[in-house]
Amino acid sequence: MSLLASSTEAKYFNDTSLWVDSLKSTPEGKAQYLEIIKKACMTVEPDGSVTFDMRKGPTKPTNSYVFTDLAKDCLTHYNRFGEDYGYYTEPLSEMNWTIVEDSTATVLGYECIMAESDYHGRHWKAWFTPELPTPFGPWKLHGLPGLVLKAEANGGFSFTATGLQSTDRIMTPMYMQGDYSKVDRKEALKNAEYFVNNKESILNAQGQKVTIYSTDDDGNKIETPKYDGLKHNIEPDYKMK
Repeated sequence: MSLLASSTEAKYFNDTSLWVDSLKSTPEGKAQYLEIIKKACMTVEPDGSVTFDMRKGPTKPTNSYVFTDLAKDCLTHYNRFGEDYGYYTEPLSEMNWTIVEDSTATVLGYECIMAESDYHGRHWKAWFTPELPTPFGPWKLHGLPGLVLKAEANGGFSFTATGLQSTDRIMTPMYMQGDYSKVDRKEALKNAEYFVNNKESILNAQGQKVTIYSTDDDGNKIETPKYDGLKHNIEPDYKMK
């Protein structure tokens, strides 16, 4: 993942996903991308049948984009929730920090100060450096007097910066914004969990005739474990009363 940040706005994204979406945003680019996928992923079997192994191609590892804008006092999150593409906004005031000045860490040679926050169902600890006075960090993390270089939350979620550089790279807006509908964050997360746990029956009801299964390390089919937002989602508050 990459974080592109200035003093007033930030964009958190995956470079491969951005490349795919930029290509698919025009008819010519979409056709080019389909040709790339065919060459990388398509195999014609001896009997003439065709198979696709999408693991071989430059496919999107994530659909998530986070734009944070101080002037608008909000962040906007674009993602795929189940079968649907959606976006939502939230005010920056939803994340509040308590700075713990006597707890520090060194990341990429910068001395960082720790801060804590309870946010959307998880307790976060973040280490920021005042030497880089931009109030952003990975994912949705924001609001501290310095760039967040490391963060972790209960449940095993964590981010650590692996490199820093100055750039004149343009912070492009979201590609294909028209494909995204405005959603309620908690409802979208509920729908996404339902889709993951019922994907096979949903797709079969649509006439796609698929079988979804998991395998163990030896390649044996095993029952696919259920997705539980309380354990697996970085924002589990949609399951909390």
